[in-house]
Amino acid sequence: MEKSRIFLSSPHMSGNEQQYINEAFETNWIAPLGPNVDNFEKNIADYAGSKGAAAVSAGTAAIHLALELLGVGKGDRVFCSSFTFIASANPIIYQGAEPVFIDSEPETWNMSPSALERAFDGAQKEGKIPKAVIVVNLYGQSAKMDEIMEICNRYKVPVVEDAAESLGSIYKGKKSGTFGKFGIYSFNGNKIITTSGGGMLISDDEEALREARFLATQARDSAPHYQHSQVGYNYRMSNILAGIGLAQLEVLDERVAARRTIFNRYLEALGSIEGVHFMPEREGTKSNRWLTTLTLDPGIIKKSPYEIIDDMAVENIEARALWKPLHLQPVFEGVKFYSHEDNKVVSEKLFATGLCLPSGSNMLKEDQYRVIDKLFTVLK
Repeated sequence: MEKSRIFLSSPHMSGNEQQYINEAFETNWIAPLGPNVDNFEKNIADYAGSKGAAAVSAGTAAIHLALELLGVGKGDRVFCSSFTFIASANPIIYQGAEPVFIDSEPETWNMSPSALERAFDGAQKEGKIPKAVIVVNLYGQSAKMDEIMEICNRYKVPVVEDAAESLGSIYKGKKSGTFGKFGIYSFNGNKIITTSGGGMLISDDEEALREARFLATQARDSAPHYQHSQVGYNYRMSNILAGIGLAQLEVLDERVAARRTIFNRYLEALGSIEGVHFMPEREGTKSNRWLTTLTLDPGIIKKSPYEIIDDMAVENIEARALWKPLHLQPVFEGVKFYSHEDNKVVSEKLFATGLCLPSGSNMLKEDQYRVIDKLFTVLK
């Protein structure tokens, strides 16, 4: 008999979602506006400690709106983390701008301040300072935001903090996503909380958020007829999905606690195996541990991540490689890239040696031990 499937990170409903969905149906608020949307925006802003938020159709849409609001356009340059999902960078292309990719550093796996410093130095010499910097917090771990913000503030360049994977994480007492001019959250089906599909743009600039909502509803002017003075987008979140989000947000802290417990269980069981290194967590920070991730020393562990992924698949267990850096993606061939050090590209090494383990907050303890037993056999 085939063993049950263990997913990487499946949706985890709280049980309260149906109440908000039913209210939307009963009041016929089915459109991309309504009380659930308003309340979800308010509750996310309150949770994050930002002045406001705008609920949209995806985290990608939120990044796109942020770049539009920052005036990024044709011929402009935007610095972006290389070690991330492509959705972090695609909006740069939507705007006709030029991405420049920044390597990771080993302590957080996120944007390297030293690579960022050299990228700014190079841009200054060319006379082409970027219009924005997109910093990504991978797998729940915050980047070195103090160092990154100091550099960007020195050059007076606004930061878009892509916290799609780090909702619920904390950096030196502040919630992830609240350091830049704009912050981004994602509620995709595999995220720590989900609305099926959706995202959020957060900011302390409430006027900018009003403009974001305007742009996200096809930029319709205030007039007695359909009038448009600029190009807009169809990016607003539906009232039904926002209802799911309200119920999910109520249990966010529980989901973070569950994922951290799952991480600690993996660490305790596998952390002593020579050649296995789990994603670090810096002092003064708290990761939501969205996914448990590790790297394997190829000098000690003879199997590659892809061989291990195949071994796990035989047991009906879903594991994945780490993100392929964007500077290695065919679609971005020839794009400028700044490495962590002259002879050290951190993101490429992470990609070559890294693995994501099943980490869903609804994973049963016995299922996790099934994963651990298989991994232990494979790694030893």
